[in-house]
Amino acid sequence: MPMIQTDFLGGLPGMKGDRQSVTADWESLQPIIDGVIVHQMRTVLKDDGALTELYRDHWENGGEIRHVFQEVLLPNSVTAWHIHRETTDRLFVSVGTVKIVLYDAREGSPTQGLLNVFRFGTARAALVTIPPSIWHGVMNIGSTDAVLLNLTDKPYEYENPDHWRLPPNTDQIPYSFHGGF
Repeated sequence: MPMIQTDFLGGLPGMKGDRQSVTADWESLQPIIDGVIVHQMRTVLKDDGALTELYRDHWENGGEIRHVFQEVLLPNSVTAWHIHRETTDRLFVSVGTVKIVLYDAREGSPTQGLLNVFRFGTARAALVTIPPSIWHGVMNIGSTDAVLLNLTDKPYEYENPDHWRLPPNTDQIPYSFHGGF
């Protein structure tokens, strides 16, 4: 990694240079939590708009899809923290800009303690597959409503939800949605 120059004219004490976060091909250098799959989409611009694929059954994606729903998030709203014992979530932001944060608290996982922060939306589409037992939260970081689609492998059970929560400001996960790390 190249040395970051900090002693140039105009530099101020305490400043830090940015570290490389993507390759020259715009691939993220962030290590990904074990079992999480990020499938970045390519949008095709057309004369009458744009087309983005959301899902293909041959993509590596954690199994079948049995339930699809959408959530509309108001600007600056947070829905966190959630975890499932058995359900695999597949999140896709179809409108707006959303931050998706994942945390691996699984005992014995090769990525235990790892945190992933993704920003996806209209300008950069992706399908994020989140396996069971990974904590996750979402924040609308845009100035308009955001639409989040979830394509799960198990239908929601109204009488016995596979859904547990912690508050967004818990000290059990090393992340603050309004302050970062």
